[in-house]
Amino acid sequence: MIKRSISLLPFLVIVLLSYSQHSVRFIISYFPLRDLSDSNLFIAGSFNGWNPQDSNYSFHKKDKARLNDPIGQGKYFLEIGLEDGSYEFKITGGGWNKVECKKGGVDIQNRFLKLTSDTIINMTVEEWADNIEKKPRVSSASKNVHIIDTAFLMPQLNRTRRVLIYLPPDYVNSKKRYPVLYMHDGQNIFDDLTSFAGEWGVDETLDSISSHRKEMIVVAIDHGGSKRMNEYCPYDMSEGPNGEKFGEGEGNKYVDFLVKTLKPFIDKNYRTLKSKQNTFIAGSSMGGLISMYAVLKYPKLFGGVGVFSPAFWIGPKIFDDIKAKGGKVNSKIYFYCGEQEGENMVPYTEKAFSEMRKVSKSKMVCIIRPDGKHSEWVWKEEFPLFYLWLMEK
Repeated sequence: MIKRSISLLPFLVIVLLSYSQHSVRFIISYFPLRDLSDSNLFIAGSFNGWNPQDSNYSFHKKDKARLNDPIGQGKYFLEIGLEDGSYEFKITGGGWNKVECKKGGVDIQNRFLKLTSDTIINMTVEEWADNIEKKPRVSSASKNVHIIDTAFLMPQLNRTRRVLIYLPPDYVNSKKRYPVLYMHDGQNIFDDLTSFAGEWGVDETLDSISSHRKEMIVVAIDHGGSKRMNEYCPYDMSEGPNGEKFGEGEGNKYVDFLVKTLKPFIDKNYRTLKSKQNTFIAGSSMGGLISMYAVLKYPKLFGGVGVFSPAFWIGPKIFDDIKAKGGKVNSKIYFYCGEQEGENMVPYTEKAFSEMRKVSKSKMVCIIRPDGKHSEWVWKEEFPLFYLWLMEK
């Protein structure tokens, strides 16, 4: 069932969408001085997968201005086309460590845009995160988190990647075997030091509640930075909303790496329960998309899936795969999203849930939080609920 905090949503939801596209002009009239050029001032938001250095969303400087020109000489501008809807975004200097913030370095909420017509948005940037001298961040990973390899070979992609593992507190002093959960965006799973904007705290959660439930090993694979979008999408992304070229979808190869290279290594070197009923996968945003794809491609391998705030609009062909392959899936699937994550998040998540119900006998739940945002701290709060639901018999 689809669960909301205030009421149950009827099984069949009819969503009327308007596909009219509007011109949106973003203008930055002021930002603190820094070594900045046209090539490294960007907008990142729900309309481009929150990519902080997307060349298709870079600002340009207005060197000359005509009379009554709304941009004005010396200002930075970006013009894109977007459909009716609600969007969130931030300004960056080319990375999340260079994102806009308040004076003193305090994080700001995402900027919000509800679009119904052509729009001009004038903005100022108070400060850049990397201009602020901050106290050194320290590792928050528990003693039960270990690095398997800083450069684990991914032969399917001809790359290497850091891979982490969480072992239950009693692992060393027992001979038990454990279920395994594979998670993406490993930088954000255990450690605030390596996280983008806070960690999930999976290690602390399992340290505290696993003694009351079946314990679990968690394997976290770091994302590939500039290759994250490609590795977490199984479909070519050649046609973005503004003609941007995201490139080849490498998700098929990435999932093959998990199944054919990483899982055999984990099963060989750690005391795992290898069966489908004890093998799980989970992730958020693009990680939610690739987790859904993984169970569709390998329905006999993954017995449980956590699909958090999935970026299905980046790879809408997932719905074709659900119709074609969903009937072979009989697993536990936990869909989650929030109503504050943009116009497409809730309808796309509900569509995946509903389409799966038509073809699959899987045990599924769809959780919709009215106050849910696209953020690690939200997924951190949701993870214990997913874990407890997953471990139910």
